[in-house]
Amino acid sequence: MLHLGILVLSVACLSPIFASPSTTEAPKVAFTLYYESLCPDCQQFIGQQLYPTYLKIGQIIDLTLVPYGNAKEFRRGDKWVFECQHGPLECEGNLIETCALSILNNISVSLPFIHCFEESAERSAYPQPFAIAEKCATILKIGYADIKECSKGPKGMKLEHEMALKTNALEPPHEYVPWVTINGKHTEKINQRAQRNLLGLVCDYYTGIKPKECEQQYLGRGYKIEKMNYF
Repeated sequence: MLHLGILVLSVACLSPIFASPSTTEAPKVAFTLYYESLCPDCQQFIGQQLYPTYLKIGQIIDLTLVPYGNAKEFRRGDKWVFECQHGPLECEGNLIETCALSILNNISVSLPFIHCFEESAERSAYPQPFAIAEKCATILKIGYADIKECSKGPKGMKLEHEMALKTNALEPPHEYVPWVTINGKHTEKINQRAQRNLLGLVCDYYTGIKPKECEQQYLGRGYKIEKMNYF
């Protein structure tokens, strides 16, 4: 039986928040997260900074997720194979999230799924990526069959190779995860501030009329979100 915490929101409930239009024509802040699925620091960042920030001000963020991190890839015949920092299960998680991003093709749908996956994996002593993904898909009413098929087949390998290319093209090269860029730029200061207060960072970079959530955090009324007990 699945036990949902009182703060669990369905995709249908989340979509209006994510899709609310900007009140100005200012460009969105381009924020990219390079990460890996079973990295504790990445899980913490997604749960404590990225997800609550997107819930608050997603309408001003152009969000890109790149699940690859410190992995390595090798060519074996006509296939790509991967070696991941936290072992084969992390490779499974990376593939699942990469396939979800491609198949769902909508960050307002894929981000809740990835958040559910990361929160649930973080809570588990021995995370089983495919079991977690299936439960998250069920909770969020997302079709799981296509994600699973992609993750276990050549399509997933090809998509993950594209994540590897994006990661390996970083300038400067990434040295750790989570690694973030904002409007295509990375500095230690940006990365450190993102991990402390992503909401404030994005608000500072946004050149349009600030959403009320930005003004609230400038007044010291930061957000607080409890961990969601998905299972």
